[in-house]
Amino acid sequence: MDVLTKQIIFVGGKGGVGKSTTAAAIAHRLSASGNRTLLVSTDPAHNVGDIFGRPIGGKPVEVANRLVALEIDPQLETERYIAGVKDNIKSVVHSSMMEEVYRQLDAAQASPGADEAALFDKLVTIILEEREHFDKIVFDTAPTGHTIRLLSLPELMGVWIHGLLEKRKKANVNYSRLLNDGEPVEDPIFEVLAHRQQRFARVRELLMDQQTTGFIFVMNPERLPILETEKAIKMLNRHSLEVKSLVVNKMLPAHVEGEFWEERKEHENKYVKIIEKTFKQQDIRYVPLFQRDITSYHDLAQFSEQLA
Repeated sequence: MDVLTKQIIFVGGKGGVGKSTTAAAIAHRLSASGNRTLLVSTDPAHNVGDIFGRPIGGKPVEVANRLVALEIDPQLETERYIAGVKDNIKSVVHSSMMEEVYRQLDAAQASPGADEAALFDKLVTIILEEREHFDKIVFDTAPTGHTIRLLSLPELMGVWIHGLLEKRKKANVNYSRLLNDGEPVEDPIFEVLAHRQQRFARVRELLMDQQTTGFIFVMNPERLPILETEKAIKMLNRHSLEVKSLVVNKMLPAHVEGEFWEERKEHENKYVKIIEKTFKQQDIRYVPLFQRDITSYHDLAQFSEQLA
């Protein structure tokens, strides 16, 4: 698959279709080919540790030669994110107001979207900082809807921060004219926002660079995964993110015995025709249903052979 030549690879899809297994197999293949590879799980369910048969957690763990794995803990990242916000506002909020501001921030930590914002911040850090240390970075993402929101955030956050910067710039100019004899006003919050805008813009640039970043969606030959994948690809296209690779996982063997399996195979063949008609622009790879769970490096190697 051409996507395996990219430095940054996102693996997404409906829950339960085999995203984590596919991401782990890709990472294993890349590392076995001589690439120092980082496998990052952003899925709160975290199956990567189960696949490699060892606990991983929030700190990088070397699970094989040239292969490092990391599971992002949304709750821990949210705590760090809120702590960072508190640190940023210390110099601009009056001491008498700090207690109330901190109380509001602690309440925001439990609000909808807080985990996503923190996860996005961590993802940005990994993309910008770990590229220097790894040849390949593979992201095992959460189910489809979460992935779409995560990947569209650089554009949305960039627009939002641009608006904040313009408002603060205007407020500072007015303040300088009225109270500071026209002299520039120091604004640490403006500097923080400007820095974040630069980081988001750089990440968006990397995500849109087809020479650097590739996207793979995993599905099963079933109705709902096909529909969800089709919607996801269209939504990402609206944000100028192209999905060019698909993995159809858990395909039944060509020859099956028994009335149940023969009928199931007939249904599968109908879905394969739908897949090939629906996703004419994508590189499609079919992976067979294995006799047992993928729980060893040998199994991962066998799985990854189907993606060559």
